[in-house]
Amino acid sequence: MSDVKTKTTLRVERSGALALVQDAGRLGVRHLGVTQGGAADWVSLGWANWLLGNAHDAPGLEITMGGGLLLKVEQAGTLALCGADLAATLDGEVLALGQAFEVACGQQLKFERPVAGLRAYLAFPGGLDVAPVLGSAASTVRDGLGGLDGEGRALASGDVLTAASNELSLRELPASAQAWQQSLPPEEGEALELPLVVGAQIAEFSGDSLYRAFNSEWAVDGRADRMGVRLTGPRLEREGAGMVSEGIPLGAVQVPADGQPIILLNDRQTIGGYPRLGALTPLACARLGQCVPGTRVRLAAATPGQARRDHLEVLAGWQS
Repeated sequence: MSDVKTKTTLRVERSGALALVQDAGRLGVRHLGVTQGGAADWVSLGWANWLLGNAHDAPGLEITMGGGLLLKVEQAGTLALCGADLAATLDGEVLALGQAFEVACGQQLKFERPVAGLRAYLAFPGGLDVAPVLGSAASTVRDGLGGLDGEGRALASGDVLTAASNELSLRELPASAQAWQQSLPPEEGEALELPLVVGAQIAEFSGDSLYRAFNSEWAVDGRADRMGVRLTGPRLEREGAGMVSEGIPLGAVQVPADGQPIILLNDRQTIGGYPRLGALTPLACARLGQCVPGTRVRLAAATPGQARRDHLEVLAGWQS
């Protein structure tokens, strides 16, 4: 247990590429035009929280690419790190992923660059002490909601990160979580399989297009962010007429006029008018959130039942 008089506190010395406060997201507000937000790799955030005994959806820090993010410890305590390998070090010593670690006053925690994966997740005891906005602490830069100041901005030099609690229940990752951690980047020479629940306008695509969609390799394009990821590969063609804009779920696979799919993620718009092949499963979205540009992927049809079972299996692991 941490010192009951203090809570783990870090100060941002250098902001890095992009670091955001994230939790499970802002749910139940899309009818207001507010997007979901939340951790792109919600599985890694959940396991980082689990290591400290937190609720799986407690607010933590999502660190994209590293970019030299430098955090200085102002109050000693315990943290946990999961997700991508961003060459993280504590006072120059390499930090192992998938475990909790102690920090002392004055030490410096640094995240350099992507080694494997794209986003790392840093958990604090009880989560980060952040006031929720519309039920969530998730930072959504485009909507100006959440985060440290409620306005959705990324971390900046001088910001202070404070744990919400000083209570700990330390754990070690189970085998299933270790397997997830180790499989974030696909094996060299292999394409990452992304399960997709077909639906929406699937019947309006030509037979040749559907064959190419599920029997070709795609590459993650450099045009990728928390809103969506563009895939490049064979051209897909839709045979139907124009359509009225409709609600867009997490993982929606839209196909605009150029025939190159766009997979919409956490910071997506709430409605859209491009035809859709369907939607990636939540687990597939988490994996896609760890893919650097150039990563090869394949789309694989999945049933709603299988997607639900896989999702519930992850949630069940956090109840132990």
